[in-house]
Amino acid sequence: MNSKVALVTGASSGIGAATALKLRSFGYTVYAAARRVDRMRDLAKAGINVLALDVTDDASMQAGIDSIISMSGRIDVLVNNAGYGSYGAVEDVPLEEARAQFEVNVFGAVRLIQLALPHMRRNRSGTIVNITSMGGKIHTPLGAWYHGTKFALEAISDCLRMEVQPFGIDVVVVEPGGIKTEWAGIAADKLLEVSGNGPYAPQARPMADSMVGETSRKRQSPPELIADTIGKAVTARRPKTRYAVGFGAKPMIFMRGLLSDRAFDGFMRMATGISGKPA
Repeated sequence: MNSKVALVTGASSGIGAATALKLRSFGYTVYAAARRVDRMRDLAKAGINVLALDVTDDASMQAGIDSIISMSGRIDVLVNNAGYGSYGAVEDVPLEEARAQFEVNVFGAVRLIQLALPHMRRNRSGTIVNITSMGGKIHTPLGAWYHGTKFALEAISDCLRMEVQPFGIDVVVVEPGGIKTEWAGIAADKLLEVSGNGPYAPQARPMADSMVGETSRKRQSPPELIADTIGKAVTARRPKTRYAVGFGAKPMIFMRGLLSDRAFDGFMRMATGISGKPA
């Protein structure tokens, strides 16, 4: 009951699993949450509490927070890591899928914040870590809905930071670059499924290749790098408001600020192998 308590979402693999282990090594009581508890057996063996939680289901989220408070009496850290990438041309992506991505990447995170904040305010302390992406600052071809969710979470985090500062609560944004997780494969598969045929196919195919190709995989950073960054943020007396880490994050964000819109468009086309002319 005396140790600090952390909730990490999307903890069944990748960044979430690595973060749960990192915070556990710091002595936190950690609750690792995901829809599939069976994928978190190794975390349970490491002394981490595993929690079945669906960030698209309000009852599931309320039950999860209630369970943490019942068992540990507090929540000090919320790491909103659950999310996925759904790529495809704006014209092609069904609005049902677009809404689903916002439900997971934005509304699920915000709802957990709403549920955790009363407990943090009561203790007049806490840290909320929102995992966005370098994609919350830049744009890539055929990624409008994904980038839309990440831009939205960046803006919400900025407003939230000012709102909760008087209560001693920190809001931290972590902007990963290319990381060795399941994300790229899922995003590429969805891209080809939605736009791999038809008028946007000449863009979709090279874009998918750039996401999962051998060169990209070799350059990606390990998820433990993000976990280390989160660990640094939640233990800092005065954490930074933003941490851009992982392959390409800082250079890409710098280039976006340096170049005009059209110049950056051209840069991204060159980087992904997409022609700026119709097929």
